[in-house]
Amino acid sequence: MDNRNEVRDFLMSRRAKVTPEQAGLAVAGHRRVTGLRRNEVATLAAVSVEYYSKIERGNLAGVSDAVLDALAGALQLDDAEREHLFDLSRVANGAAQPVRKRKPQKWVARESLIRALDVITEGPAFVRNGRMDILATNALGRVFYDHVFDGPGQGNLARFCFLDERAKTFYPGWEAASDVTVSILRTEAGRDPHDKRLHDLIGELSTQSDAFRTRWGAHNVRRHGSGTKNFQHHEVGELTLTYEGMELTAEPGLSLLIYTAERGSPSQERLRLLASWAATLSTATSLEHVTSDRYSNKYNNGTTEA
Repeated sequence: MDNRNEVRDFLMSRRAKVTPEQAGLAVAGHRRVTGLRRNEVATLAAVSVEYYSKIERGNLAGVSDAVLDALAGALQLDDAEREHLFDLSRVANGAAQPVRKRKPQKWVARESLIRALDVITEGPAFVRNGRMDILATNALGRVFYDHVFDGPGQGNLARFCFLDERAKTFYPGWEAASDVTVSILRTEAGRDPHDKRLHDLIGELSTQSDAFRTRWGAHNVRRHGSGTKNFQHHEVGELTLTYEGMELTAEPGLSLLIYTAERGSPSQERLRLLASWAATLSTATSLEHVTSDRYSNKYNNGTTEA
């Protein structure tokens, strides 16, 4: 993905979202744009129109953090959008260079990470990368996401969301879930623009899904730290779960996510039923962890990077 195009499209999309009224500007006469004009952003950020126009054309090289902060304020960026702008600037200034390839080697979860997943028994827990590949799960997570592994998703949450019709049942609020999915991928693209497998995934989804392609063009980004989601699982029915996401310090770029249900709620009882179902399906080699050669090779394409 070309950084200059990413910068241009992102800034233009954010400018279009802020109305003059939201920015505290007086409005007079007919306006050809729905959001802010370039000169208005420049005024709000206390930079010249020429300088802002240069930036919006995609040239972030040499732009100071102070100017980036001013632009973030003028465009009313949230934390995720501000972080994305700084990621784009980091790339434009050469801070993200391709890493020299190491000897091919599949990613394997550490034994301590597997044990950590094992002790989580009351909710689905899994490790994923920024491309939304599920790399390892506890037993409950494996049956919770069984359709993700057993269909077009191939163990990838984004593929499942856009290429598997069952996703629209699994996510009762599919429109919102799909928006979040694309925002996570867009955030990862800004953080690591040299990830070929991410480029390939985006190309695949853009080719096969109009819904993905439309959302990708919106340039929305998101942090995925905590919240509440509704699911409709084919074995136990409706589930309302809260989630917490934590970055793995020892595995840069990977996150551990844990879903739990409110104590005493119908969702907690249904999770227990799902856990019982998982126990009946569990075998010595497959259903406890998604770390087999099949999944590791699929996700990592024979490299050490998750």
